[in-house]
This record gives sequence, C-alpha cells and structure tokens, in this order.
Amino acid sequence: VQLQASGGGLVQAGGSLRLSCAASGRTFSTFYMAWFRQAPGKEREFVAVIRRPGDVTTYADSVKGRFTISRDSAENLVYLQMSSLKPEDTAVYYCAAGYVRHLTIKREYDYWGQGTQVTVSS
Repeated sequence: VQLQASGGGLVQAGGSLRLSCAASGRTFSTFYMAWFRQAPGKEREFVAVIRRPGDVTTYADSVKGRFTISRDSAENLVYLQMSSLKPEDTAVYYCAAGYVRHLTIKREYDYWGQGTQVTVSS
C-alpha cells in the first residue's frame, strides 16, 4: 500500500484546510485509516481514525469538534477536514493505514504517507 498525503499549506488562525490521502497498491477499504501529526521537536501524535465496519471515527481531544475524518472508498481516498485552526495545529500531517488494536498507537500502523505541512499563523 502506498499513501500520498496532500492539501497542506499556510492558513490564518480560524481558517480551514482539507487534507487528502490517496491510497494505491492494494484494496484499502477494510483498513483502519488514520491521521497523525508531528510538530517540530515533538513526538508524532494521533489526530483521528476511521474504521470499518460502519466508518466509526475517533478523534484526539485536541481536535474534537474542529476536525472531521472521512473516506471515499470508491476513490481510495481519506480526508481530514480541519476547521477553526489554531497555531498549535501547526505540524506535518501524516496519513497511516493498517489493522490495529490500539487506535492511537503509531507503531501499530503498517503504512505511512510522506506527510504534508500545515502551518497556522496567528
């Protein structure tokens, strides 16, 4: 499975961005698909995950109510809609895929995209 993240950029605080993750190389419809982020000097942290069956979603407390993860299985795409962005959301955002037991543990995800930079100015 190859993952390609895109959609990052520079946005003012309070603005919105939508990240996309394109999957190829294998049917990904049953994978757990997640977004993580890594700010300079910090550990990579969980942001959100969407899982089957039912496309159940889970979010980090820091983004709950502001970010929405969704998937388009027909197009092998996963999205992260980010709203009400804050400067502390500035990070490189990574999409990840796999079959995991612990949703927020990055080492359990087998496949990673290359990351896309999100910068939120105050």
